[in-house]
Amino acid sequence: MAIKTLINGKVQAGLAIDDRGLQYGDGVFETIAVAEAGPLCLAEHFSRLREGCERLSIPPPALPVLRAEVALVSGSNPGSSPGAVVKIILTRGEGGRGYAPPAKARPNRIVALYPWPDYPPEHASAGVRLRFCRQRYGINPALAGIKHLNRLEQILARAEWQDQAIAEGLVMDLDDNVIEGTMSNFFMLKDNTLLTSDLHACGVRGVIRQKIIGLASGLGLAVHEQAISQALLLQADEIFLCNSLIGVWPARMLADRPFKPGPITRRIRRALIGENAIIPPC
Repeated sequence: MAIKTLINGKVQAGLAIDDRGLQYGDGVFETIAVAEAGPLCLAEHFSRLREGCERLSIPPPALPVLRAEVALVSGSNPGSSPGAVVKIILTRGEGGRGYAPPAKARPNRIVALYPWPDYPPEHASAGVRLRFCRQRYGINPALAGIKHLNRLEQILARAEWQDQAIAEGLVMDLDDNVIEGTMSNFFMLKDNTLLTSDLHACGVRGVIRQKIIGLASGLGLAVHEQAISQALLLQADEIFLCNSLIGVWPARMLADRPFKPGPITRRIRRALIGENAIIPPC
């Protein structure tokens, strides 16, 4: 449950029933980690939000307004360790029945603060168990990369298992390329080279994924974005997941193949912490 919510800058509890975000998933969102010193990677989240607005032809919010609202709600953080979560949702606003967008959009802007998720601390240290999902992502370059509100593919994928020992599922596209986790991006290490999925046709271009790509050369690592099959992934020396909240989770098991949290994964986590990009694991 949200600790505090602003809708269009005011403390409110809901939207009109004909809001297009509710009716059609017509909008974008961002999920931001909040540390004691404040929100992390805010410029990168704002940049992706703006890109999503441009792709969907939704007028983006003024950045000073959005920055002030994020600061206002994140200042409500009760100080629980290790942090809190700010979620920004931008919808096209209210509209009549039917798919045609209104000629002049009046977006609705939601900024809400949530408690930090209670992920087991051993996920970051000992690693996590993963599975491959049956659900496939459709190919749609027009939406690839952004965090739009249509998350039904992820919901169907995550509904495939209830076993709490499995922390995440990896989802493939229609050509059987492994794209990402239901809530995360992934990297594999092979021969001192980082490989991650080519996301030109589907998937989310995560903020932490982009941070890792930017840090790789300084860590002495080559990084390639490419098609990755299940067979190639299972040949990895190391596999790890990443997003703004989990930070970095190494894999310890995938499709009955064991992995060990490796030195490159740990070095990347340390680099991200040093860049103030993720909250250190407890």
